[in-house]
Amino acid sequence: MFQPTPVKVVTTAVGVAGGSALIAPVAMPVLHGLAGIAVVGFGVFAVGSLAFKAAGALNGIGNPLKPKEERKVAP
Repeated sequence: MFQPTPVKVVTTAVGVAGGSALIAPVAMPVLHGLAGIAVVGFGVFAVGSLAFKAAGALNGIGNPLKPKEERKVAP
């Protein structure tokens, strides 16, 4: 049966700790960036939906400056 030597265990532990220490400063900004992209995407979607509904509502009332007989109301 294979028995790990203390030197091999320490070498593996140092390699894992060193790798995580190199990745840790990069991981948090990447996660914050992904969350920011999601929030901005939701905001763009909400504003687009609101603008589309407002345009539809304004289009449906016709021109309020003309007399009622001349107004063309969209079906």
